[in-house]
Amino acid sequence: MNIGLFFGSFNPIHIGHLIIANTIYDRTDLDEVWFVVSPQNPLKKRKSLIHEFDRLRMVELAIEDNFHFRASDVEFHMPRPSYTIDTLTYLSEQYPQHNFSIFLGSDNLKQLRKWKNYEQILEHYQVYVYPRPGEKTDFTHPSVQEVDAPLLDISATFIRDSIQSGHSVKYLLPRQVEEYIQAKKLYF
Repeated sequence: MNIGLFFGSFNPIHIGHLIIANTIYDRTDLDEVWFVVSPQNPLKKRKSLIHEFDRLRMVELAIEDNFHFRASDVEFHMPRPSYTIDTLTYLSEQYPQHNFSIFLGSDNLKQLRKWKNYEQILEHYQVYVYPRPGEKTDFTHPSVQEVDAPLLDISATFIRDSIQSGHSVKYLLPRQVEEYIQAKKLYF
């Protein structure tokens, strides 16, 4: 199977993530999309992250109606911080029957040369790039394919700040995720 890996903190997962995942799934030869919840991104500050199991649960709730999507906690069991190449190598060894690729926003593609062993990623894996507002990149490589996807400017930071300020996040989050956040009093 062709598996697309959508790495993220998903703090929280929101409709932008789901739209991008569905668009890339629909416009490529992917059989499934795995949302890889990253416990600690080496390029992000940890202090604003809620517990990884809450973030994983929100992903599960957000995708429960799509049998092509799967939540993955693979990085919970790996050394931290998480490095994409290490996760790709591990998954490729555990699931040799699958072909893995990754999703990147054009903003992250600009940072790819800073990633651990990025050359190996480009050598062995397909990279699907979706547009991000205000981000153009001239990065070209045979393994990098731009996908025609909606230009979305929805951020988890905006959502967290809205929740903390008592503003509505209706339509920014799947209903189940919003209910989970309210029930667990997350981001308040």
